[in-house]
Parts: sequence; structure tokens; C-alpha cells
Amino acid sequence: MCAAESSPAACARNEVRLKRLLITTALIEIAAGVATLCDPSLMVKLLVGAPLESPATVTFGRLTGAALMALGAACWFVRRDAAGHTARGVVAGLMVYDIGAVLVLGISGILTQPVGIAQWPAVALHAALTVWTIACLMRLPPAVAR
Repeated sequence: MCAAESSPAACARNEVRLKRLLITTALIEIAAGVATLCDPSLMVKLLVGAPLESPATVTFGRLTGAALMALGAACWFVRRDAAGHTARGVVAGLMVYDIGAVLVLGISGILTQPVGIAQWPAVALHAALTVWTIACLMRLPPAVAR
């Protein structure tokens, strides 16, 4: 998935950047997913400063952990096809997720007290990942309809 006017070296650099993003995101999200699946109340307390208190919220927390693991797995498996259209779709989805995480956690941190010890670091991490995903997407050639 490289533009005809791009040099092979530029295409290779873009593919390496995309693979690094996908691998990094896979490792982060799988780790967060496993931790959330194992102890959702602790993870929520670290993020927003208050634990989950009902069985229903713990169940939903575990579901969130499974979703994070699925996101990480998608990144891990698509890393080998970083030059393909599927990778573009996964990275675009990551961008939406990271923007959402920045907004939800950031607004929560501003409007509510107390905040969890990991809340602002998580906002910073997702903000950095947002910039990285946008940079990767901007380096890709325009998608070609099939």
C-alpha cells in the first residue's frame, strides 16, 4: 500500500513505523486487558480513583478487559500486513479509540475528584498514541477503492 510516486525506501520506512505502532499498541492493550479481566475493580480505581462496587459493574469491567485484549490481538495479527488495507483500518480504529480515551479520561479527571493515580498518565499515553496513529495515517497514500 505505497503510492506509485513514493520511493521503495520511503515505503519501507512507513511500513516499519506502522509495525512499531501496531506492536506497541498490541503489547499495551493486551497487558491492560489481562489486568482488567483479572481485577477490574483495581484497574478502575487506578484510573478514576473509585472501585467498582456491584457485581454488574465488575462483570462490565471484565468485558472491557476482554475488549482491550481483542484490540491488542487485532494489532498483533495485522502487524505482518502493515502495508495492506486492513492495517489502515485497524490504525484508523485505534485513532478513534485513543481520542475517545483522552476525552473520557481527561474530562473525568477535570470534572470529578478524586482521580486515580494512573488517570493522567493514561491520558498522556493515549494522547501520544493518538499523535502516533495520525502521523502513521498521514504518511499512507490515499486509499484506493476496489
